[in-house]
Amino acid sequence: MTADDSDLRAASETAVHQCLDLQADESLLVVTDDKRERIGEALYEVASEVTDDASIIRYQPGNQHGEEPPEPVAAAMEYCDAFLAPTTKSLSHTRARGNACDAGARGATLPGITEEVFVTGLDADYDTIYDHSKAMLEAVGDADEVRVTTEKGTDITFVRGDREWLADTGAIAESGSFSNLPAGEIFLSPESATGTYVVDGTMMPHELLDEGQDLRFEVEDGYVTEISDDDIREQVEAAAEEVGRDAYNLAEIGIGTNVGVTDLVGSVLLDEKAAGTVHIAIGDDAGIGGDTDAPLHLDGIIRDPTVYADGEEIELPQP
Repeated sequence: MTADDSDLRAASETAVHQCLDLQADESLLVVTDDKRERIGEALYEVASEVTDDASIIRYQPGNQHGEEPPEPVAAAMEYCDAFLAPTTKSLSHTRARGNACDAGARGATLPGITEEVFVTGLDADYDTIYDHSKAMLEAVGDADEVRVTTEKGTDITFVRGDREWLADTGAIAESGSFSNLPAGEIFLSPESATGTYVVDGTMMPHELLDEGQDLRFEVEDGYVTEISDDDIREQVEAAAEEVGRDAYNLAEIGIGTNVGVTDLVGSVLLDEKAAGTVHIAIGDDAGIGGDTDAPLHLDGIIRDPTVYADGEEIELPQP
């Protein structure tokens, strides 16, 4: 889908004004690549109407989600007040993004964003998303263990340890704050996990899975030990050649809180935010409260889960 300029502008205004709350005396950096240039330009145009200190930097798309951007891009991200990063491959879990926020920059990554997802995902009531996210944090935040089950065979338990649940609400007005856009999830990098999870929603490189195209993963003591899908296994094995066992790290459990996402569309960025879903990721978690550096972060979305916090079933938000 190619969006109209007016639709791109409306979505950009939500990002710049409502989510980022950009001010006239602040610097804004748009980080984009050759495949997402039109979205980047729309964000830059709206930001330029707010501040005279807006810049845009473009580079060739990376090869893998979580891959570090070129060094000049990383350096520029550290020296701005705010950033927006619509890119083909995710910068969310990179040192570049983490260092920028540690230096006081606030901003959002829009990994794998398409014009359709940009327009659809930012046409949302972010006050409602914030409320649902906070309610989920209250439900699971203090639990020592969270268990997820589904009728398709998921039964996995996550141990929180000394890690903290985090919220991605789209509210990024405070210095150092960070969000994905579109937003709407709470997530944890667990200290450990054991069990089985079955992805039946969206997962790259397959995008939206067909009926019956379920992907099965076995997890033991915080590491993925078996992967049913050849393509995903090959991605993890390739990363393992660089970082060893860390490529198999069980990196994340997330709960979607965006009630505006009514259907999965095949975009991990949007679908992992869908209310009533859970997503689980393999690989890097250093950017979300863990301690594993890996050159990949692979999310899989699970439909219709039941979630228990210390044995008590919790009510998930629904679209």
